[in-house]
Amino acid sequence: MTFREAMRFGEEQLNSAGIVEAKNDAWLLLAFVCKIDHTYYYMHIEDVLSEVQLEEYKSVLSKRRERVPLQYITGEQDFMGLPFHVNSAVLIPRQDTETLVEEALKVVRPGMKVLDMCTGSGCIIISILKHVVDVEGHGCDISKQALVVAKENAKLNNVNVTFERSDLFDSITDTFDVIVSNPPYIPTDVIHGLMPEVVAFEPFQALDGKEDGLHFYRKIIAEAKDYLNPGGKLLFEIGHDQGEAVSALMKQWGFLDVKVIKDLAGNDRVVAGGL
Repeated sequence: MTFREAMRFGEEQLNSAGIVEAKNDAWLLLAFVCKIDHTYYYMHIEDVLSEVQLEEYKSVLSKRRERVPLQYITGEQDFMGLPFHVNSAVLIPRQDTETLVEEALKVVRPGMKVLDMCTGSGCIIISILKHVVDVEGHGCDISKQALVVAKENAKLNNVNVTFERSDLFDSITDTFDVIVSNPPYIPTDVIHGLMPEVVAFEPFQALDGKEDGLHFYRKIIAEAKDYLNPGGKLLFEIGHDQGEAVSALMKQWGFLDVKVIKDLAGNDRVVAGGL
């Protein structure tokens, strides 16, 4: 099978399984297996794949047909222009979350101490440290498996982050200038209606915001003031319909200048406030 034929075969296989981005995913999987780019592909479009390449390509196509997320197959995802390792222990970094990082970069300055709560893959704190020098970065998560991935990503991106296992603030003893968090925020009964890639493969614990999706916001906001230095900032990623509720919680607990920031699609995506 030539590269041209392999692309056609892959697209047909994924289309028949109802994969929305069939052509794009077929290409990315072919490039992943054969370690090629577009230039190589077009220069060698009539070359024949080796038996090993073809078998591996069929294998990854089969996984994608089963709705395994593309990023869990390749083990990688870009975020803020940086590479990150991902597996089923962590949520796949999404472009929506870049809005949280961009807002954090408006307040993080050299010499500050920053905590990323519910760090997952570590993409938020690592991205902050790659953009602002001389920042002391910390990340915490309840999942041991997620912290393994986060530590790999810090090493991959050549930044120094202190990661700690903690159920929210339970094991945190320091205070910080900025706390950022993308906590679980999807209501439990909504999760099962999400795409199969999310429901079946992404970690439920990292999605489940309990009954109304606000469980972790309540807990973090209620305790955050004890872990923020004077003038400190608290920033959250939120679901598109949670801006009013989360900002009200922050005001209730005494946070000032609380604002809701929209993402590139025009949806409410970040709530930020300070002491």
